[in-house]
Amino acid sequence: MIEAAYTIGAELGLAVWTEDEAGPFQTVPEPGRTWQREGEPARQPHEYIRNGTAKLMTLFEPGSGQVRVKGVASVTNAVLHTWLKETVTEILAERAVPEAAIEGEQRRATWERWQEGLSLPITLPDALPPLRMLLVMDNLTGHRSVALLLWLFARGVMVLYTPLGGCWLNMAESIQRILKRRALSGQMPRTPDQIMEWFEQTARAWNRAPTPFVWGGKRAARRQRQRQRRQHRVGGSGAVTRSPIRRPRARIQWPQPSQVTH
Repeated sequence: MIEAAYTIGAELGLAVWTEDEAGPFQTVPEPGRTWQREGEPARQPHEYIRNGTAKLMTLFEPGSGQVRVKGVASVTNAVLHTWLKETVTEILAERAVPEAAIEGEQRRATWERWQEGLSLPITLPDALPPLRMLLVMDNLTGHRSVALLLWLFARGVMVLYTPLGGCWLNMAESIQRILKRRALSGQMPRTPDQIMEWFEQTARAWNRAPTPFVWGGKRAARRQRQRQRRQHRVGGSGAVTRSPIRRPRARIQWPQPSQVTH
C-alpha cells in the first residue's frame, strides 16, 4: 500500500505526505566539513557543556520535495498531535476540496482499498468524507491514538503505517538525513534552541529549490534499476532522485604570493 501511495497516489488526485520525528540532537561538536580558508581549519573546543537536546518533527511531500519542520525539546503526544493537526490543516487548505460525487459504498471503497491485505485493518467510522490525503507514518503507539485517527479521518486523511523494521519505507527518513547534514555538519551548537533554529533555517532554504523524490522500489530491485533509470539513491529510505543533489563546491586552493609569477 505504501508503494502504491508513492507511485499512483498523485494520479488518483491524492496528496501524499510522510511524517517522522528525528533526534535527539545534542549540544556537542558535530563532525563534518565546514567552509574555511585553506590551511585555516575550524577549531572546536575539547570541552563542552551538555545543555539538553532537541528533536525535529517533519512532514515531507515526496512529489514536490516540500518539507515542513518544527524543532522541539520533546515529542510528546500533546506536542506532536497539536503540530500535526495545525500543519495538516494548512496543507489541506492549500488544496481544492474535491467534489462530493462519490457517495455511499463507492466512497467507502476508496478508503478501504488502502487497507487491502492488512491482518488488522483500521476500523473506519461510519461517515467518511471524500479521501484527500495519504499520510505515511511509523507504527508508534502515539501515532495510533484513536483521537488523532478520528480527527484525520474527519478531514479526509488516510494513514498508512510502516511495518516493524520497515522505516526505510518512510521517505521522511531521507530528507531528515539531508537536513541534519546541512544544518549540523562541522558545527558546534551551544543550546537546543540553536539546533532548532538551524534545522528550520535549513528547511526554508531547501524549500526555495526542493528536489522531488520518487519511489525506487524494493532495495534489491532498486539497485538493479538505478543505472538504467539514472537514479540517485538517497539514504534513509527507498527514495531516489532523478537528478543528483548538489553538494558543496570544492575549495579553491589559491597560490601563495611567493608562487605567483609575473
